[in-house]
Amino acid sequence: MTATTRADLAQVSGVASERDAATRGFVFNHTMLRIKDPRASLEFYTGVLGFTLVRKIDFAEAKFSLYFLVLTDDASAIPDDDAARKQWLAGQPGVLELTHNHGTEAEDGAVYHDGNSDPRGFGHICVSVPDVVAACTRFEELGVPFQKRLTDGRMREIAFIKDPDGYWVEIIQPTPLG
Repeated sequence: MTATTRADLAQVSGVASERDAATRGFVFNHTMLRIKDPRASLEFYTGVLGFTLVRKIDFAEAKFSLYFLVLTDDASAIPDDDAARKQWLAGQPGVLELTHNHGTEAEDGAVYHDGNSDPRGFGHICVSVPDVVAACTRFEELGVPFQKRLTDGRMREIAFIKDPDGYWVEIIQPTPLG
């Protein structure tokens, strides 16, 4: 049975009967993707999808770097001071953390598993856009690879594009397609 109402959802096996008060204020802050080439990934996430790079941390001794990105229509709200920006970032929902292990950019072929073939695991991230048709037209013009176009399959209201590491990015719009 598909759960269609909040009452139905509350009956799904394993769901807590009510939210524990101790979890109030919890925010799903970020997800992390390992990337092969930071330049290619940053061009994709900032240039194609419109993310803003908010923080970069290099761990030279451990040979990795972290890049934190957000989707925001008001970049002026991002604090300039690093300590204030770190605190601001920790309270934001939907942050994308890209982790680059130094040296992977020189390796041939794919370095990381996208989770969409055996053994399956991680599947995709999702970006909601105001107009999915216009967004997909733009992605096509930019030469972005598609996993699924709007015209493919039964679900004609969603698309999947691929980032430089082959991770899938679902593209949806919050309103029904006209």
